Amino acid sequence: MCNLYRMTKGKDEVAKWFEAIEEMGGANFGEEVYPGYPGAVVAEGRLRQMNWGFPLVMKGKQGQPLKPKPVNNTRTDKLDSFFWRYSFEERRCLIPVTAWAEAEGPKGSKTRTWLSLPDSELFACAGVWRTSDEWGDCYSMVMTDAGGAAAEVHTRMPVILGREDHGTWVSGEPDAARALCQPWQGDILLDRTDQPWARGSASSGASQKNLL
Repeated sequence: MCNLYRMTKGKDEVAKWFEAIEEMGGANFGEEVYPGYPGAVVAEGRLRQMNWGFPLVMKGKQGQPLKPKPVNNTRTDKLDSFFWRYSFEERRCLIPVTAWAEAEGPKGSKTRTWLSLPDSELFACAGVWRTSDEWGDCYSMVMTDAGGAAAEVHTRMPVILGREDHGTWVSGEPDAARALCQPWQGDILLDRTDQPWARGSASSGASQKNLL
């Protein structure tokens, strides 16, 4: 599953690439995006800031409310569940990404492996979004079975959309959008690093960048 991705392009470049109206203003978020943190999303033809993860309401042993957990991945085989169904049917979006990361290595010393498309510095992953009481507008990344080089790292990968499929994903009928939830058929570049997986995690705070 994807719990970390990069989006290193400026908002004007992203808006132009997606032919979207830029509505982010002076939004701040990190080049590396973690669950529970803000990221850039193209929804309804607009480039907007949303929180990565749908809030899952939690309760303690005594029934007391706990801090919601961000559910940042949506499995394709769960799209018809109550938690995701209405967002999938009515509110699909594009997530601008330059690379995503997975953890590799033995427990306790896992490192980051970055995955990207060798022929594109920016691409779109399929997403769904909704408005929440807890965090306002929020989004989740749709995941499918891993294919190609991505299968060397994890059993699942984001649904990557070719530019010709952007319109079908955001505004097509649900069955047509569902048909796009397949492993990416093109090349995938693996960059195995010695970066500790946990370094700079959301729990310790990610560095922020103003994408102007």
